[in-house]
Amino acid sequence: MFKFFRKKPQELPWITEGKTVWGLHESRNNKELKAWLISDGKTLGDPKALPWCGDYTETAIKKALPNEPFTGNLGKNPYWARNWLEFGVPTNPVYGAVIVFSRGSGGHVGFVVGEDSSCYYVLGGNQGNTVNIVRIDKDRFLGCRWPSTYPNPNRKLPKMSAGSIPKSTNEF
Repeated sequence: MFKFFRKKPQELPWITEGKTVWGLHESRNNKELKAWLISDGKTLGDPKALPWCGDYTETAIKKALPNEPFTGNLGKNPYWARNWLEFGVPTNPVYGAVIVFSRGSGGHVGFVVGEDSSCYYVLGGNQGNTVNIVRIDKDRFLGCRWPSTYPNPNRKLPKMSAGSIPKSTNEF
């Protein structure tokens, strides 16, 4: 009845940061994308030549949460998607969590922002060579992680419908 009095949840800082490069393409916007990817002090390299989903995730986290520790294999190589399974602390799929998927012997990483019955909706880089949201089958899900330095509000994933959001099967 008094739903209009509810305060809208504040956007997570790494989601806000990740959206600052929304729509940038690895070729068409190469210079701007490379500048953002190195703005946290390090980068994998040229996104035209290398899979950069881990670089995108690392840059958004490092810029938003500069004191977040990167330890173990993730500290050695944050560009390998499956190393993100060592990030922060484990969580269920909740809005804004780092989400990791299988992709053959490799993987894909981004931020989960929604779901439907068969897919998670992922904000990430190197998704069709662009920063955008894609749908990825839930059967590829490996795990979700939450930053250790930021309280987890456990926001439920919004239920979404595909509309014009593409489904991704190979984020290379």
